[in-house]
Amino acid sequence: MGRWVPGARGRLQRVAFELFAERGFEQTTVAEIAARAGLTERTFFRHFADKREVLFAGQDELTAQVVGALAAAPAELSALDAAAIAVEASTEVLGDRPDGPRARQTVIDAHPELRERELIKMEGLVAAIADGLRDRGVPAGAAALAASSAVAVFRMGFERWITAEDGAMLDACIRQALVELRQVAAAP
Repeated sequence: MGRWVPGARGRLQRVAFELFAERGFEQTTVAEIAARAGLTERTFFRHFADKREVLFAGQDELTAQVVGALAAAPAELSALDAAAIAVEASTEVLGDRPDGPRARQTVIDAHPELRERELIKMEGLVAAIADGLRDRGVPAGAAALAASSAVAVFRMGFERWITAEDGAMLDACIRQALVELRQVAAAP
């Protein structure tokens, strides 16, 4: 086998999700993932620190996409509107088919330690958005509140998207969650 295998990262992720679905997350080993992918464990560890990271590998790309969209948002937008546009840009990373994200979330939801890791990753996204809002001149408290609200909107939209039976698109689910947030905020 050659030293560099094209598509190894994607193959490892695909196989890992297959094995997680077949055997369960805890019962699946790195050796089994690598073997089924036709790769070595060493190759696995070149791409992922451990099998948990297979589930969280796209976080940096997602954060970069969201932060880039926030920086490009029109200056006249409110902090919440700019942050909402930013999280809606997550569709560029997550795509328009919920199958993979649904499978990923199923594994995460079944394991408290993975849910905890997911929350930590989401807090990192909140911090990145808050930093971007402060760079736009938003005061720190308002930036933190808008960032937290936008990530809550994202999480609600994401949950609806992966459970939707009607083929709803992620961006539409995020926009609907934002509408509902505004309604809650306006209610007496």
